[in-house]
Amino acid sequence: MIRISALLIAALFAMSGAFAQDKDKNVSDKQAAQQARMKSCNAQASKKDLKGDERKDFMSDCLKGGSQLTAQQERMKSCNAQASKKEMKGDERKAFMSKCLSADGGRDGKELTAQQEKMKTCNAQASRQELKGDKRREFMSDCLSASAGGSGRDLSVQQERMKTCNAQANKKELKGDRRQAFMSDCLRT
Repeated sequence: MIRISALLIAALFAMSGAFAQDKDKNVSDKQAAQQARMKSCNAQASKKDLKGDERKDFMSDCLKGGSQLTAQQERMKSCNAQASKKEMKGDERKAFMSKCLSADGGRDGKELTAQQEKMKTCNAQASRQELKGDKRREFMSDCLSASAGGSGRDLSVQQERMKTCNAQANKKELKGDRRQAFMSDCLRT
């Protein structure tokens, strides 16, 4: 009886060792798959020349098997990270995100058309006046038609100032950030 018990105990130990080896082998297979994924993701990150937090975020997504982000999603992620790093909140964050996301918004460095410039200017004025709904629509219509000079309506003082500043900026051939800074200063005076 003692011999049978001893044999059963020995058999159990032998079987548990075999199970442990299979379990170790499965872990090794999982580790190998993870290492292969790490190597692939690392190569992709190097090819994209990613560094710092961008590389870390990419590696995290890649290793999770996440899908590739679109260019707009990448831009959104980058702008969000910048705003968070600067600890921006509320309107300041909203304005930053808008500017960051529209920065060269697919125009590949091309300047705004005259109509786009008018729309941007009128939109900024409407936002400063905190206009909403029908009042904003009416203001935008008046502003855009006054800017075009086609309606015969009288220009407001602000619109006259905008027109004058715009003409000065055009005369100085200012573009991009320099134009924006000039316009901002000109409109304040």
